[in-house]
Amino acid sequence: MKNHLKIVSFLLLLNMTAFAQKEELKEAQANYAKGKNQEALAILKKIEYQIINAPDDVKTEYFFTKGNVCKDLAAKNTDAATNFSLAVSAYQDVLLYENESRVYKFAFKASSALKEMKSKLVDGAYNDYKAGKFKESSDKSYEVYLFDKKDTLNLYNAASSSLSAKDYTTSIKYFEQLKKINYTGKGMLFYATNKKTKEEESFTSISAREISVKEGLYEKPRNFYPPSKKDEILTSLGYAFLENNDYCNAEKYYEEALQTNEKCMDCYINLVYVKIEQKKQIVDKMAALGNSPSEMKQYDVLDAQKDEIIKSAIPYLKKALTIEPKNESATKSLLGIYRSLNMTNEYNSLKSSM
Repeated sequence: MKNHLKIVSFLLLLNMTAFAQKEELKEAQANYAKGKNQEALAILKKIEYQIINAPDDVKTEYFFTKGNVCKDLAAKNTDAATNFSLAVSAYQDVLLYENESRVYKFAFKASSALKEMKSKLVDGAYNDYKAGKFKESSDKSYEVYLFDKKDTLNLYNAASSSLSAKDYTTSIKYFEQLKKINYTGKGMLFYATNKKTKEEESFTSISAREISVKEGLYEKPRNFYPPSKKDEILTSLGYAFLENNDYCNAEKYYEEALQTNEKCMDCYINLVYVKIEQKKQIVDKMAALGNSPSEMKQYDVLDAQKDEIIKSAIPYLKKALTIEPKNESATKSLLGIYRSLNMTNEYNSLKSSM
């Protein structure tokens, strides 16, 4: 009898808890309807710990409400990045729980909200980039990538935008992720010309373009297969490390890029720059030494290293000149190295060929 009473009491407690949750959900929804998002979010946070044990219908309603509130806050630029992530997570929980229960009440609306959020972020990133707001564009593109990691183009856009923003540390992080997943960027791109602006614009899919063309907003549709982005990723990593004064990693990525494209002029020229900077570092060490016997020995060792480093730049410049014989920058650099190393015959030969 006592066990029976305990079960009844427990069931009554569950019913009362579920009832309380529904009442608080209604209150949160009422605040959301009035535009009082912060008040609505405060109520949702208050009952969050109870939701894990709530009935499925309460769970899905809770997460759908939370998604709506956070989406609205993000749209109003209130802690946009955090609330965007919270909204995405909440809508995805709706889909998860409704797929498990096979009772679909909010799934369609949640899916539509997710698509809308992604579309707005993609458009926002594109508009920020066109306006020269590269950091903002990068942040938005990366948010879209975190939301849908299958759409790796957004990670590439985030990496490129951060490079344009001169945020080299972030750029390195994103480009290294692209390298890790072996991103090539291959795949058909869909373009059409905007009838109003007369500018060609890209579309996320062929169906999205067809709809815009049928509506009479766009014309001259065309498809394009872009070349692999592998070289660009490696050279971008080289450049970002170079700008961060990390010459060891810069050299590593430029050398790797040459393995995939031996005619990369930027690689040869920037590798020479790396060697010159490495030489400067040794020269600075030499200048800091005193006149003691041990320091004089160290000076001689460093002096030999300096010459070897600068000598190692010669093959890069020779290769660059086989690709572009009239490249003035490469020619002047090679002449300067020949002169500094007292390579008179080589200097005169190159000088006479100019």
